[in-house]
Amino acid sequence: EVRLVESGGGLVQPGGSLRLSCAAAGFAFNYHAMGWVRRAPGKGLEWVSAINPGSWKRAYADSMKGRFTISRDNAKNTLYLQMNSLKPEDTAVYYCAKYKGSGFVEGSTSDLDYWGPGTQVTVSS
Repeated sequence: EVRLVESGGGLVQPGGSLRLSCAAAGFAFNYHAMGWVRRAPGKGLEWVSAINPGSWKRAYADSMKGRFTISRDNAKNTLYLQMNSLKPEDTAVYYCAKYKGSGFVEGSTSDLDYWGPGTQVTVSS
């Protein structure tokens, strides 16, 4: 059974930082691309970032470039999202997601087949 569990969310002031983690189990983590998506209040699902199994291909949504960094530790079956210079518009529930295979299409959520319950990130003063 695939299991994805996010942690690290919380309340942070604008300009602050958070590091999200996602513990994965139940599948061959080192063979799958992984990603993060988010859902802001009253909005649809938004693709945030993705990383391939070897970490040599990473991609970000335009509004996150230069502020967010995705990484993974295949030995620990863990995915990370370092978020810096956070803005109020980054407030959302963030979900860790598994891709069906080792590749991903930047900006697309169609190849995601599992995601976790999510962790709330609130950026507010």
